[in-house]
Amino acid sequence: MRPRRGGAERRALTIALILILAFMAVEVVVGILASSLALISDAAHMLTDAGAIGLSLVAARLAARPAEGVMTYGMGRAEIMSAQANGVTLLVLAGVIVYEATRRLISPPDVEAVPMLAVAVAGIGVNLAAARILSGTQRRSLNVEGSFQHVVTDLYAFIATAVAAGVILGTGFTRADALASLLVAALMLRSAYCLLRASGRVFLEAAPEGLDPAVVGRTLAAQPRVVEVHDLHVWEVTSGFPALSAHVVVGADADCHATRRELERVLERRFGLTHTTLQVDHEEPPRLLSIETTEEARR
Repeated sequence: MRPRRGGAERRALTIALILILAFMAVEVVVGILASSLALISDAAHMLTDAGAIGLSLVAARLAARPAEGVMTYGMGRAEIMSAQANGVTLLVLAGVIVYEATRRLISPPDVEAVPMLAVAVAGIGVNLAAARILSGTQRRSLNVEGSFQHVVTDLYAFIATAVAAGVILGTGFTRADALASLLVAALMLRSAYCLLRASGRVFLEAAPEGLDPAVVGRTLAAQPRVVEVHDLHVWEVTSGFPALSAHVVVGADADCHATRRELERVLERRFGLTHTTLQVDHEEPPRLLSIETTEEARR
């Protein structure tokens, strides 16, 4: 059975969610008052951070439910569905920010740089705290890892916003706000790509990252008493839950049960695969043709 998510993960996610939601509200208000698109766009990114963490919490609870009824693997893939939804949301928000930033590059508005800088510096502190909280978990879940990456991305975005505010204060170049927004959008697009790619691999039942099915097959085939390995499949049921199935042919005089147990130990020791289904059969002995049959075949 798949190990359940720990309560420590959910507590860390809850604390990070509270920090991000509280600061996001402050950022939206200051961004509107200061007419800073960089702050507003980053608040939108923080909203996706909060959504990712919230979905992670819900998915973690669903994934903890035991497999029963028609859900023979449980509801672990709820995590993957939320990761896909979060990736699509990032794409949409990034598109909106790129459009608005382009418009502001053409016709830049007045930007209040002092409150923009103050909020950006505070945002760096909040995201550092949230990142430290999430980095304390094992981050086995794709959603937990996605939430952590979102917070780190937001940290970089706040740094860019602080730099833009400093440029505006020092030079009066107000387009720096829109340029910082474009950087935030680029970071969001990168996060969206990573989330959609990782979750898409799970849905398409690709082999886990870093695990080559050909290497697994050759390793199994090289074990004593193994004649052939075919119909080998390696996939992820959900993040952190790899599975394998294969048909193994062993020698006619081999102990198929002992061989299966040894192969399971090899898979766990070499590749970390603990959920395996191996169908082990004996090799068919060669057929002996009688003299009469051979004579008839020659005729």
